[in-house]
Amino acid sequence: MSEARVAERVPAKIELEAGAYWWCRCGESKNQPFCDGSHRGTDFEPMRLTLEEDRRVALCQCKRSDKMPHCDGRHGFLD
Repeated sequence: MSEARVAERVPAKIELEAGAYWWCRCGESKNQPFCDGSHRGTDFEPMRLTLEEDRRVALCQCKRSDKMPHCDGRHGFLD
């Protein structure tokens, strides 16, 4: 797998508490947008997301954002 799978064509808009999270880069996780270990055996590694305070985020699920793990709207340009 050289290119991540598009998990969804919309961002995951969620409220998160302060702390550390592991965002899925491969698109295979059944727990999107977070890693469940499905990347094992691939070239992908999850990305650590650390929040200093509780906040609402829009996390990329198309895996094409230039602002990973945050959505930048690139999903709107997918074929």
